[in-house]
Amino acid sequence: MSNMVFENEWFLWFELIIPLLILWYVFRQGKNNASLTISSMELFDVRKVSYRHYLRHLLFALRLVAIGLVIVVLARPQNVDKWKSTTSQGIDIVLAIDVSGTMQYEDFTPNRLEAAKNVATQFIAGRPDDRIGLTVFSGESFTQCPVTTDHAVLINLLREVKSGMIEDGTAIGLGLATAINRVKDSDSKSKVVILLTDGLNNRGAIDPITAAEIAKAFNVRVYTIGVGTMGYVDVPVRTWYGMTTQKVPVEIDEALLSKISDMTGGKYFRATDNNSLEKVYQEIDQMEKSKIETKEYSKREEMFMPWAIAAAAIFAIEMLLRLLLLRNIS
Repeated sequence: MSNMVFENEWFLWFELIIPLLILWYVFRQGKNNASLTISSMELFDVRKVSYRHYLRHLLFALRLVAIGLVIVVLARPQNVDKWKSTTSQGIDIVLAIDVSGTMQYEDFTPNRLEAAKNVATQFIAGRPDDRIGLTVFSGESFTQCPVTTDHAVLINLLREVKSGMIEDGTAIGLGLATAINRVKDSDSKSKVVILLTDGLNNRGAIDPITAAEIAKAFNVRVYTIGVGTMGYVDVPVRTWYGMTTQKVPVEIDEALLSKISDMTGGKYFRATDNNSLEKVYQEIDQMEKSKIETKEYSKREEMFMPWAIAAAAIFAIEMLLRLLLLRNIS
């Protein structure tokens, strides 16, 4: 892209002198034309006015043009060539979400699973350059959506996730292994799994540490999130006398989740309510920014010379007219 800029742009304000000079010239011409009242022109030898009489104004016009060009030269016009080089490389991310029965607990609003889905939706919407996939796990695990840039489809599939869609339990190792399988063959320089759970590993044929070792072998970074309040949570329980609440201990294997993240270069987070869960995803979002590099190049070329030549030429023309053709015109 090419455009004109001025190094000393403030010099252009001196162009305002030109209309003032025009006013001064018109005023002076009015004063120089004296008036005489006579009864008849018969006694005077009235000659036709020469063209040189009108050309006297050309001298002033040329002088104004030359002054205007000199001001432009002092402002130093420059031709600027600008271009941008932008590269964008997204990150492959798989969300592995626990859908076990305990994710229905209401220590989050409206419950753990719905809160996780809402925050994950915001996370997806904020990363348009990334390929993102979704796996779910409880007693078993499966891929709800492979990694894709079609985030509208991904979000719709995320909305359909619910507890009870697969056998109950908490197979953390199997859920992590399924997520790793979706990105292990990716050619992306950054491969990430965000694993969210609220319990202890009690199902599945793959041990969580073994799954973490697989992630490390394939350079997959794992962020783990434990969701649940500290201590106990009130759980609705149906009895012979109707619905009541019962305090149930919140059991999250934080040591295991921390070890998984440490082994793979990730980080463990604990979310105890909706706000803290949002902050967790925001922190991960900042830590895993897409690689977007923008370089701007520019080259400046001085362009005052054509303006200077034009100003000199007009000054020369004015002087020639004043000394030769119009030398007798005052």
